[in-house]
Amino acid sequence: MSRAGYVLTGGRSSRMGRDKALLPFRGGTLVESVATAVARAAGSATLVGAPEFYEHLGFPAVADLYPGEGPLGGILTALQHTMADWNLVTACDMPALTAGLLAALLDAAESQDPDALVPVGPSGSPEPLCAVYHRRALQPLARQFAGGTRRLVEALEALRAVPYPVAEVSCFQNVNTPQEWSACDL
Repeated sequence: MSRAGYVLTGGRSSRMGRDKALLPFRGGTLVESVATAVARAAGSATLVGAPEFYEHLGFPAVADLYPGEGPLGGILTALQHTMADWNLVTACDMPALTAGLLAALLDAAESQDPDALVPVGPSGSPEPLCAVYHRRALQPLARQFAGGTRRLVEALEALRAVPYPVAEVSCFQNVNTPQEWSACDL
């Protein structure tokens, strides 16, 4: 089955005061680190965001078709762009993601064949910004979006989303503020 990976860049964060994707990390940028893990797991990584800001990083970039509309708009952009059945979609600000975990998500999605496979931690909270979406999820998610839904967890209710239990959720920790970034111990 075909696989593709997408990394949502998110652009400039008002709480961070700058573009989180371009934060310096491990000799490059945060988005490069995440995209490399995604590419190792999925065989490719495409950045969703303004190509003029990201294409110099060595990964293809597609313009977000719904800028300013949140992660659901980015996921819709990825699903409208993809030719692959299985699409690993992550946020750019999860520095602890590993290719091994991401590959396990893709393998589980392929074996269970849901519309979406979403990690769920011990607290029961889903992690839809590090999940696998089948391209057939495009139409139900687009209907939710057209109806005014912007909350990703709410939009998932329109899908046959299968939870993927994870014991340790620290790999999904994202960075939204300068304090979270400085506390990031990687």
